Parts: sequence; C-alpha cells; structure tokens
Amino acid sequence: MAANDQLAPCSDSDLLRRGLDGDENAFVLLYDRLKNGVFRYAFYMTNSRSAAEDVTQEVFILLLREGSNYRADLGDVGAFVFGITRNLVRRRERRERAYQALPHDGAEALSRTLVSEGEALTGRVIRNQLAERVQAAVASLPDHYRQAVVLCDLCELSYAEAAARLHCAVGTIRSRLNRAHALLSQKLKPLCRVKPELGAAGPEGCVI
Repeated sequence: MAANDQLAPCSDSDLLRRGLDGDENAFVLLYDRLKNGVFRYAFYMTNSRSAAEDVTQEVFILLLREGSNYRADLGDVGAFVFGITRNLVRRRERRERAYQALPHDGAEALSRTLVSEGEALTGRVIRNQLAERVQAAVASLPDHYRQAVVLCDLCELSYAEAAARLHCAVGTIRSRLNRAHALLSQKLKPLCRVKPELGAAGPEGCVI
C-alpha cells in the first residue's frame, strides 16, 4: 500500500503532528488538502496570482516552523492555517497600501448574489461595467465586511465555517454579510437602471 493511501484516513491534526515529526509524506498530504483554500483566500484578498502564490508558500513554511503552537481545543488545523494566511495577507497589505480590483470571474459571481430572482444583466457591456463596479466596491468595504464577502461569497465557505475562521458568532457573519451586501447595493445602485439605448438588447431586467 502506498504511503499516501496509508495516510489518507488521518485527520489534519494527525498529519500536522506527523509532518512536524519529520514525515514528509504526511506534510505533503496536508499541503494538498489545504493549499487550494489558502490560495483562493489570498488571491481574492490581493487580486494577484503571484502574491497569492507567495503567501501560500509562506503559509506552509511558517506552518512547519510554528505548527507546534497548534492547539486542537482552539479549532481545527484549517482555522489555524487560515490565521497564518490572514496575518500574512494583512502584512502584505500594510506594505503595499493598495488594493487591486477583484478578478472579473469572482466579481461577476458576487454580482449574481445581488440580482433579484428572475432578473438578469442586460448584455455583456452591462456585465463588464457591473464587474468593474463590484471590484471597486468590494475593495472599498471596511475590512470586517470585506472578510465576510470574500469568505462566504467568493471562497464559498458556510456561515459556520466563516465564523470559525474569524472567531465570531454565526449571527455576526450573517449580520456583516447582510450589511456588506447593503453597502454594495448602494454603491452599485446607478447600474440598476437600464439605459434606453441598450433597451433593445434583450428582455433582461435591471440589476438589484
């Protein structure tokens, strides 16, 4: 039986313990389990693939150095790794003091959560304009609202998972997300009126 097959039933905490004890296969498997989530969060928070790759690499280097600080009673390994990721992203933000726009695919996905059922966007032009506005709007949100949007809307974590990552109540996540959506709706409101000259483009309704 291959080493990875033997390790597959192990929990993340077991893999971390084994990895810190020198089991390279265990740490590689833990990396494979967690890397995508780390990369997605770093990517949506920085909107830079290179920055996300750097952060992801730094996270697992630090995990090897500081993994002995992990305590199961304070949360799962994923939450511990998220804390490292969040700190590295914040450190990078303090250095760069600038946000880039969110990628269009993520922005358009978020825009769909702001569209009422039965309504749609009026063609590619409006979709592109909305994406750009959503990108800027998300970047301008206060950090605690932006964290909720990135985790729940873009990284697709459940309320419970986001609450565990941010060390707050599920109700707090719901409240922050609702408030964030309200702020985004206000910022995007000018786009909810279809321009007359584009009215013939199709039967789609207005946004929001």
